[in-house]
Amino acid sequence: MVSPTTRLLIASLLAVTAAACEAGRATGPDNFMGDARRGTELVKQYHCGSCHDIPGIAGADGNVGPPLQRIGTRSYIASYIQNSPDNMADWIEDPQRALPGNAMPRMGIPQKDARDIAAFLYTLK
Repeated sequence: MVSPTTRLLIASLLAVTAAACEAGRATGPDNFMGDARRGTELVKQYHCGSCHDIPGIAGADGNVGPPLQRIGTRSYIASYIQNSPDNMADWIEDPQRALPGNAMPRMGIPQKDARDIAAFLYTLK
């Protein structure tokens, strides 16, 4: 016989599991103000795939910059800057300010868009 407490625990775990499996919902990093779903569209709008190979983005098969598979799990951005959501957003907004002389050009991406793109990139794990 299963106790009421055990039943409640099982029901709670099932509810949490079901909520985590919501179809098609991209979520960015915790405690970071950025919209990963919007970031997906911005990656297309700014043509990031012209230079980068980006999983999940049709036609994003560039070979100029590094591939972005699993970028959300990497330790460093550009082999130099510690990878964090805030650092990623700063990098996207102005890579030349973050690391002068690197190969990634300024794209004129405003801070809000950069944060949304960073939130999307952090879903690539």
